[in-house]
Amino acid sequence: MSKVESTAGIKKIATNKKAYHDYHIIESVEAGMVLTGTEIKSIRLGRVNLRDAYVQIRNGEAWLVNMHIAPYSHGNRENHEPRRERKLLLHRREINRLLGKVNERGYTIVPLRLYLRNNRAKVEIALVRGKRLYDKRRAIAKRDAERELRRSLKHHE
Repeated sequence: MSKVESTAGIKKIATNKKAYHDYHIIESVEAGMVLTGTEIKSIRLGRVNLRDAYVQIRNGEAWLVNMHIAPYSHGNRENHEPRRERKLLLHRREINRLLGKVNERGYTIVPLRLYLRNNRAKVEIALVRGKRLYDKRRAIAKRDAERELRRSLKHHE
């Protein structure tokens, strides 16, 4: 079971750390999801993986593809398919705006985090652009330098 955090009515379930490493985040949007009963129970237990997930827009609808929600342990034969496509609930103008940017500029849409807000599953999706290898190296070097700085300040106190 993964770590679940909670602050001010929002219970964080999963974060897509790979997305922060592999992409430049341009803008993000909150979306609801259409889920089955066993899926929401499994989400509440924190059994979700966003690593390889992405958003596809087809026929004017947004779909979350390749997100893994583990089967519910007490589910019966009606248990859900772990990697099924899940419809995202967005306003028409949000879908059209995202679709326009994806088609025009070659961006991608990926989920950043999954959380429960007032007991409803929400996913934060982001319009992203892929990082080059040197950008990733620069980010790693910067993170290591900050960690080293914190470590040295901690020893001087």
